[in-house]
Amino acid sequence: MYRYDEYDQSIVDARVEEFRDQVQRRLSGEISEDQFKPLRLMNGLYLQLHAYMLRVAVPYGTLDGRQMRMLAHIARKYDRGYGHFTTRQNIQYNWIKLAEAPDILAELATVEMHAIQTSGNCIRNISSDQYAGAAADEVADPRPWAELIRQWSTFHPEFSYLPRKFKIAVIAADEDRAAMRLHDIGLRLVERDGVLGAEVYVGGGMGRTPMIAPLIRDFVPADDLMSYLEAALRVYNRYGRRDNIYKARIKILVHEIGADEYRRQVEEEFALVKQLGIDPPAAELARITAMFAPPALNDGGAAPDRSDPDFAIWLDRNVKPHKARGHAIVNISLKPIGGIPGDASADQIDVMAELAERYSHDELRVTHAQNIVLPHVRQGDLYAVWQTLADAGLAEANLDLVSDIIACPGLDYCSLANARSIPVAQKIAQRFADPARQRELGELKLKISGCINACGHHHAGHIGILGVDRKGTENYQLLLGGSGAEDVSLGKITGPGFSEDGVVDAIERVTDKYLEVREGAERFVDTYRRVGMEPFKEAIYG
Repeated sequence: MYRYDEYDQSIVDARVEEFRDQVQRRLSGEISEDQFKPLRLMNGLYLQLHAYMLRVAVPYGTLDGRQMRMLAHIARKYDRGYGHFTTRQNIQYNWIKLAEAPDILAELATVEMHAIQTSGNCIRNISSDQYAGAAADEVADPRPWAELIRQWSTFHPEFSYLPRKFKIAVIAADEDRAAMRLHDIGLRLVERDGVLGAEVYVGGGMGRTPMIAPLIRDFVPADDLMSYLEAALRVYNRYGRRDNIYKARIKILVHEIGADEYRRQVEEEFALVKQLGIDPPAAELARITAMFAPPALNDGGAAPDRSDPDFAIWLDRNVKPHKARGHAIVNISLKPIGGIPGDASADQIDVMAELAERYSHDELRVTHAQNIVLPHVRQGDLYAVWQTLADAGLAEANLDLVSDIIACPGLDYCSLANARSIPVAQKIAQRFADPARQRELGELKLKISGCINACGHHHAGHIGILGVDRKGTENYQLLLGGSGAEDVSLGKITGPGFSEDGVVDAIERVTDKYLEVREGAERFVDTYRRVGMEPFKEAIYG
């Protein structure tokens, strides 16, 4: 994984001291909250309902054991003993004291971590495939390119104050495990005639106006990729709406002028940008790429004994094939029945760090579904890993099942939310707690947002839930048919909303109808696409 050089470290250290001075001036009253707000947001610090929230960057979801242990330490020392892993592959702390925020950033800097550009109208944390470097279906490891984009975008003088926040995802496989086309820019690395390049999708996103990014260019050679991104951002920065926050995202620009016109302008700009020489020299790209060389994966041992039925179920659900013979990719669920999706205690974070150091070549990944991955585990170690996870309450065998719910913090924490998300997620998981019932339903991705900003990705759920405020009462709209994967689609609202308990009942009626009408091993989303909305509306509303 990437290691800071002297420039990286000096930049992060300087930012810590700069922010320490800003906090002191705020605490002394030298600057007002209005003056301080843009400064704290540039350092990932939000003022939520009850306290400050700090969002820590985990670039492309990759971190090592020492970094994971630091996250546990911060949870104990500065928060209430836990952290919340997010859909942007970051971690958030919900109970931060302003006076201690600079100390947290200073401690993060000692393990090559920061909170830079995790908020504000800038290019946010670059996301990627959580199986990068381990998956057999990728044409290349996308993380060197994600790292290159991180370096290019950090403190970029032209893109530090964009019309609105900006999100980029990089994948390298046909299977999309990062919701790539629901990003402002999505890149899929591909090979053409032995040359590495990328498909470029621009103008996706969720929020109040969800859109799927159209293909803007079907192949940009890797040698030109940074110049092409620069051109794409320049056009947006020039014409993106700054007078209306609801129309400021690049998806609105692409939609209003049309993909063809946006493409034309980007190509025109690209011809100019290429002359600037901003694409990295081969030596620099080689330096970065070398840091992502795969670990030495020797004999992984024989396939594990499946005589323990609980272990066998976990193997089938949470363990995925690795490109190296005798190895596996382990998914750690942060979705225990009745728990808070994405939360992990400091002790659990330490356990995952220890497992990474001992069994996964000191590497972990955060997923956009708010789970954790051990990417390089020997088959012979899988039983020991499972036993340790079970002892820590981390062995729920529910990856991609109905209880593997994505949920934003909602009205329990967020000042923007209209409704609570966490209690709804807990009630749904408890309603479908029977493991056999979950497995019978099969792959069913359920996602919940507490407001129209869609931090819970409800538009992309096979079943999505949106919490809204209806005359002072929390109301929950139900959506069906969304997907953030390679079969990307946006969910459609079924009809009138429900109370908190009512939406749980409605989901049960939906899943009962699905079992009634599905054909063979058909997934829920495929059944929905085949039969349409009407059978489900009839089941829900009668």
